This record gives sequence, C-alpha cells and structure tokens, in this order.
Amino acid sequence: MGLLKLTTTALAFLAATVNAVDIVVKSKGGNETSSIPYGLMHEDINNAGDGGLYAELIRNRAFQGSKLYPVSLDGWKSINGAGLSIKNLSTPLSKALPSSMNVVVNSTKSKSVGFSNDGFWGMDVRMEKYTGSFYVRGSYKGAFTASLQSALTNETFGSVKVDSKTKQNEWVQHKFTLVPKKDAPSSNNTFAITFDPAGVSGGSLDFNLISLFPPTYKGRENGLREDLAEAFAALDPKFLRFPGGNALEGPDLANPWKWNETIGPLKDRPGRPGVWNYQTSDGLGLVEYLHWCDDMDLEPILAIYSGLALDGAYINETDLAPWIEDALNEIEFVRGAPSTPMGKLRASLGYPKPWTLKYVEVGNEDWLAGRPAGFESYLAYRFQAFNKAIKKKYPDIQVIASPSVFDNMKIPAPAAGDYHPYRQPDNFYNEFHKFDSLTKDNLTLVGEFASVHPNGGIDWSGNLHPFPWWIGGVGEAIFMISTERNGDRILGTTYAPVLRNMNRWQWSVCMIEFEADTKKTTLSTSYHVFQLISTHAITHTLPTTPSSNTSSLFFVAGKNEDDDSYVWKGANYNTTNHEATPVSVKFEGLRKGQKAELTLLVSSQGPFGYNDPAKGNNVVVTTTKTLSAGENGAFKFNMPELSVAVLDTDVGGYGRKEKRVERRYPPVLNGKAVERKR
Repeated sequence: MGLLKLTTTALAFLAATVNAVDIVVKSKGGNETSSIPYGLMHEDINNAGDGGLYAELIRNRAFQGSKLYPVSLDGWKSINGAGLSIKNLSTPLSKALPSSMNVVVNSTKSKSVGFSNDGFWGMDVRMEKYTGSFYVRGSYKGAFTASLQSALTNETFGSVKVDSKTKQNEWVQHKFTLVPKKDAPSSNNTFAITFDPAGVSGGSLDFNLISLFPPTYKGRENGLREDLAEAFAALDPKFLRFPGGNALEGPDLANPWKWNETIGPLKDRPGRPGVWNYQTSDGLGLVEYLHWCDDMDLEPILAIYSGLALDGAYINETDLAPWIEDALNEIEFVRGAPSTPMGKLRASLGYPKPWTLKYVEVGNEDWLAGRPAGFESYLAYRFQAFNKAIKKKYPDIQVIASPSVFDNMKIPAPAAGDYHPYRQPDNFYNEFHKFDSLTKDNLTLVGEFASVHPNGGIDWSGNLHPFPWWIGGVGEAIFMISTERNGDRILGTTYAPVLRNMNRWQWSVCMIEFEADTKKTTLSTSYHVFQLISTHAITHTLPTTPSSNTSSLFFVAGKNEDDDSYVWKGANYNTTNHEATPVSVKFEGLRKGQKAELTLLVSSQGPFGYNDPAKGNNVVVTTTKTLSAGENGAFKFNMPELSVAVLDTDVGGYGRKEKRVERRYPPVLNGKAVERKR
C-alpha cells in the first residue's frame, strides 16, 4: 500500500499553532542506549510455528504423537479406496519416528490409488517452485505422482512424476520439485501422492515424513514462510528471543523443549506435546532459530530450561545438576569450538563455525507457573545454580533471569531481569515513569508486552480484546517511548505474541494475523506502531526541556550516531476536549532551514478501530511530510489526540539502516505490498 492521500483532517497536523508544547533537545548529555533496542520473540502459540512461520505445508507429516496427543491420521485422506492405517513397524524410519502410514492397495480396481493431505487449513498454491520428499518402505515398480489440486473441483494445478527407488525391506527417500502451471484461486487445496496398484508387491506400501515446502525466506532449506518472515524483517529488529515463552517450559516435567531433539535431520526429531493443545513437529528447531538470526542479522537471546513446567511442577534441588549440564551443553553447541564435544556435534551436522551468543535467559516467567512454590524454588536455588554455572564457564554471557525487579525478585548484578507487562492502555499511560527508578544494576529485558484488555477495569477475569486496536497501539507507543528514555537500563523490548493463525488460536491479540492464503496476511494496528518506532533508531538519548511528558504528550529524543541524525518520537493520548496538540521541537545546534521528515499515524476509525482480516482493511492512516526548521531552528506541527509520530533529520535515507533494510522484502497487507515508512 502506498502513501495515503492527505485529507483535510490529516493535514491539520502540519500546521503549527499557538500554545505549543515547546520542546528543546539538548546537544549534549543523555546516555547511550542498548544495541538491541527492539526485537522479536517467537512463541509456538496460535500455530505460529507449525502451520505458521515454519513453511512446511503438510500437516501431520511424520505421524508424531504423545500421551497427550496420540498418533493419528489427522490431515490424511484416502484416494480411490486405498486403505490407510497407522503401523508401528519392527523396522521404523527412525527411533524418533516409530509410527508410519500403511497404504493397502490390493482391494482396489483403480489404476491410481494413494492419499491426500489438506495442509494447515488449506495450502497456498502459486506458480513457483515447491520442493518435497517422502520415505517409502516396500516394493513398487513404476512412478509416483505428486500433485497439488483443488479440494473443491479436483482441478490439478501442477504435478510431477517421481520414479520409484523402493526396496522391499528398506526405507528409501524420494525427492522431487513441483511447479504448478497456474495459481490456485483460493487456498482450499490439497497435496496428493498416487501410484499404480499393479506395481505394488505384497499389497501395501509404508510411508513416512511426507514433506512439501514452498519457496522459503532467503532460500533456506527447512526454512521460514516468506511473507511472514518479510513482515518481521521490515520491523528492522535487532534480537530474537527463543524458543519462546511457555513452549520452553512444556506442559509437564517430562516434556520441556529439548534442544538436542530439535537438531539434525528431520527423521531424527520426535516432536513433542506443546502447551497450546496440539503436538509440535520441532521442524523449527534450535538450528533453524539460529539461521533466522543469521538471515535477519539478529542477536540471539537463548532461553534455557530452568526446571519448571507449565503445570507448576519443578525440579528438586538434588535433581537439578543434569539440567544444568544440559543447559551448558546447549550453549556449547551454539558457540563452542569444533574441538569441544558439543561443538564437534554441531560440526558433524554441517555447521563447523560457532554462532555468536551473548545473551542467555534462565527459564520463562518462573514467577507465574505454580506460584508460590515454583517461584520460591527459583529464588531459593534454581536461578542461582544456573547463573553460577553459566558465568563460571562463560563469563562474557549476559545472563537474564525470567522474572524482573517488578516481580519482587532481587536480581544479583550483573544479571538482568525480564519484565512482561500485558496491560490496558491506561496502565501504560499511568506507568510511563516506571523505569525511571531503575539503576544500572537493574538491567531489564522487556521480553513481552502488549495492550490486551480495554480500559475500564476488565482485566484477566475477562477476555482479551478480539484484535489489536488503535488506542491500545497508542498505549504501546507510550510504553516503547518509556523504555527508550531508559535505554541504558533496558536491554531490549519486544511485542508478544506476534503471530495468530485465524483458523486456530489461543491468544487473540497478536501483531500479525495470517492464514494459509498469503493474500490474507494482515498487519495489525500494533504492527504499524511498532514498525514506526523500531525503524528509527536512537543510539544516544539527549536531555530535553521539559524533561518529561505533558498531560497528554509523551516523548523521547536523541541522536542516531550511525547516520548522524536527530530523532524525536512522540505519542499523544487523552487531550483536553479531544483537540490536537501543537508541538515545537528544537534540536540545539540545528539552524533555520534544516530539513526533517515527520511521519504521523492516526486511526481513521477512532480509538477502537482495528485491522480486520475478514475485511482486508487498514485503519492506520500514515502521513509523511518534510519540514523545515523555522527562525529559531524549531520544527512545528500538530499531533491529534491518539496519534503517534516520529521526527527524523535523516531525510530521504536511512544511513547505515538503508543498506541493512533495502535487501529485504516489504510486508504485505491482504496481498498488497506495504511501503515502509522509514
């Protein structure tokens, strides 16, 4: 979507009037800010991994299961009478994947039998290269046909013959590429494998690990879904916190996120029962997260299992040692030299070069699950044991505790805390100065934040808001500005959760909504706010007069030393009589005629406007104008009630940022490219 035409209402912000809030930005003073101010957190909620960011199109591809979510044929259907059943063979594909699908053919008279998969609520089919593979055990002479077709009309959009390489008592992998001849009109499509029953010896064949990928972000094998990854990249993030929040803990002590079961070939990954009511494949594993960091130039923040499960159970102190050793092994796998045991394991998988790892978080929200006993165990011995072991072996690593000082934990410096505020917009307004009391011994990561409940007293006893909404986004902007004001004590900040699959979700307020159909990917109001603020870096804050917010206007200012520019960021909340606020911003040392670009966000639908995936609308009105400093070197403009703005003297370019962002793809909103606003 290009720049919107300026309406009369939108133009109002360009004209300065009397009684302005006069802000002077000093040329000296202030503090250096974090090198990772804004980033991403990936949580396997709302099918954000399987069926979401992880680009695999086949659902239940390897018949993985657990006691919580038993093995099944979910997603699979017979073609022309083939008999489908789950078998646990004496010779499975692997120890990790003991179950497979047996396909019986001897009772059919059809010339073509097989099976289909309906994907994760459909499949997006376009004229592009798909790569796939499947394992077969049994004897078959002939060729398999792999195809993508409509689930409504059975029209075939593309197919390919795959010559059989089968052997009677061995598992043999078959690989193929498939390029459809036309785009499908919708995502109501299936993938099928068929074959001639006459060529089968013994009456049946066994199949497992049936996989199909569209083109992935940066062309990574086993990689990320392009449109979602592109939307992430357009935020210009600096870090990735993974493997997410509650997914790390697992539903019980038997099923935490086990890093060593998420590496290596897919056939060696057993998957696990997730905490959000479905089985996960772990196709998106530790190495894939690190590749994600590589491809977006992100600092990894690795969360390690701390001995607490989501059901509140925790590891006793006498039993904790193996888990500490496991955490050290995980860190060594990531950053150890190839001569170390875990570095050697990494090298054997094709990655001899260590990754850089500077940040490690011990657990996730240990203040929440099973409290008070679970939290008390973290305070008494769990955090201390992990922190001591990590710092002894890796003194350069910044250890982060999963609670923060705001959760009543006294965190021993130099460790940092992690603060997760999910709030009403008014809370962010009222708590603007919350971080001002932090000292440099209170380093804090904001690993998750969002407006999730409307103002008015409805909180966790009520439902979350159906979607991110505009006044919630302005509240989030106020919060982001408050973190930047204290950027020397706030390690980084990220919204969460980020992704919501509109076919199955457990958490409604997310930054991006999506379906199988990439044309329906929707960037929420919160996305637009986060993007505007995150893509205008401040590397050094500068003092201002006045030094703090007014009754409605919240702001921060500073310098981006990477491109020698000055930046002011503001959010206007509840103004008197709903009138616009005139603003004057003067950067000391800048003269009359200096140019600066002002970008303003408002809502076309008022405080409760939101971007609805069912409508394909965008309520965020973005206006951009190049301003010239007046006689006193000040830039003057109006900010309507409930608006967010950035003023940046780096006009027409991003300096160093431009080189970093221009190679990326723009995000999409209902199939249309969204022009990045700096």
